[in-house]
Amino acid sequence: MLENESIGPGFLLDTLMFMSALLILVLGLGILYIAILYIIDVTQTKQAIRRNYPVVGRLRYFFEHLGQFFRQYFFAMDREELPFNRAERSWVYRAAKNLDNTVAFGSTRNMHSEGNVLFVNCPFPVLGKDAASVGNVIIGEYCKKPYVTRSLFNISGMSYGAISRPAVQALSNGARMAGCWLNTGEGGLSPYHLEGGCDLVYQIGTAKYGVRDEAGKLSEEQLRQVAAHEQVRMFEIKLSQGAKPGKGGILPGGKVTAEIAAIRGIPEGEDSISPNRHEDINSTEDLLNMLDRVRQVTGKPTGFKCVVGAYGWLEELFGAIHQRGIEKAPDFITIDSATGGSGAAPMSLIDYVGLPISESLPMVADMLIKYNLKHRIKLIASGKLITPGEVAWALCVGADFVVSARGFMFALGCIQALQCNRNTCPTGVTTHNKKLQKGLVPGEKAVRVSNYCGNMVHEVGVIAHSCGVLEPRQLKRFHARIVLDNGRSVSLDELYHVPVAGAALADSQNNRDVPS
Repeated sequence: MLENESIGPGFLLDTLMFMSALLILVLGLGILYIAILYIIDVTQTKQAIRRNYPVVGRLRYFFEHLGQFFRQYFFAMDREELPFNRAERSWVYRAAKNLDNTVAFGSTRNMHSEGNVLFVNCPFPVLGKDAASVGNVIIGEYCKKPYVTRSLFNISGMSYGAISRPAVQALSNGARMAGCWLNTGEGGLSPYHLEGGCDLVYQIGTAKYGVRDEAGKLSEEQLRQVAAHEQVRMFEIKLSQGAKPGKGGILPGGKVTAEIAAIRGIPEGEDSISPNRHEDINSTEDLLNMLDRVRQVTGKPTGFKCVVGAYGWLEELFGAIHQRGIEKAPDFITIDSATGGSGAAPMSLIDYVGLPISESLPMVADMLIKYNLKHRIKLIASGKLITPGEVAWALCVGADFVVSARGFMFALGCIQALQCNRNTCPTGVTTHNKKLQKGLVPGEKAVRVSNYCGNMVHEVGVIAHSCGVLEPRQLKRFHARIVLDNGRSVSLDELYHVPVAGAALADSQNNRDVPS
């Protein structure tokens, strides 16, 4: 009774007056804030919209920011979004989660669009009981420690720094579970690359992070230390990458933590910008010298990665190999597509520089055949190949292996938020913000990485068996067709005329035999 009597009309009146005063204060502060924004907008001179429409004009920039998310979730059709459409991403997500990836009621893919690839099914496909597992491939047969692997689909270069610690941990463990390799990217070898126990490809970028001396030059002592890790199976010299051909790696200072700075051998908190090329590689002869130097010091297979633009230098390179001896050839070449990548890059390079892999991969494969080097130099395809059809196409035109970065980012949970360069990735893949990283649990995501790789190899095998071959690496150009601008398709072996093996060498010999 006493408690009820204590809450009288006076108390209620006081509460009402307090709430009213609080509301007036909030409204007053709101009006003051709007007035300040109004004054700022009408007096600033950089943005015409805000100057002419103070306060309200700010909504334009807010809606413009929201637009990319609304387009992705509400307006874009399954097959029209870029750089990866919803159908592609959905296949990866389901493969990573090991969910059923069958569809009903027909394909949503336009079969008549120019550039589409169609595989030619065999009337007598390979029976499941007759199918062969993917066979072993030897890389670096002239090395002290060749790399023998059956892995078909692997993880492309993503540096620790460009991606987060839990992302590297998940990739490392997932790669071991799947039996594929993980490329370190140009940022050096971290403990998190090693902890999963997977095979590693150590990438040497233009700044030579992790294998550089105090002057930034290649250190043979550092090379030996890296090569001493049994998990490091190969070395890749990066000449260029799809995100920015002709420009070095870019890691914003906000991502250069003390640990990353120590691994790379650079100052903490400062932008890490690599040179736009290796200062000690200025010609094909220099490239062959560098490849042989790394191979001799490490004893392990060594190759290079590049985006193909100008291609005459490749003819020069392959000719020089025969003069030196094929044991001096790169053990592999990774061809990256000039269609962007996960790293920060100028739009001018992403949009306009270099050849897409649809043109460069068959070109390089043909050059290797012309110079009778296809058996010696393994060809690795990279660049937006994240679905089984794309991987099978690469094998048809001459690739021995396929690697992907963004496909495995999707397996980690990437939602294509397009914030890889801002340290604000909402899924924790490309950020060093601890609060955002906590959403990426390495143990859970490692399983998804493994599932994605395993389901990819399985589905590529399904295509291969439908085409009548026992395993994916037996796919040839006549197993696929490509749609032309008139809506009709043509076989890949008609579109790309495979040269006679050793034709370039024969031409060279004939030219030498002609008297001057």
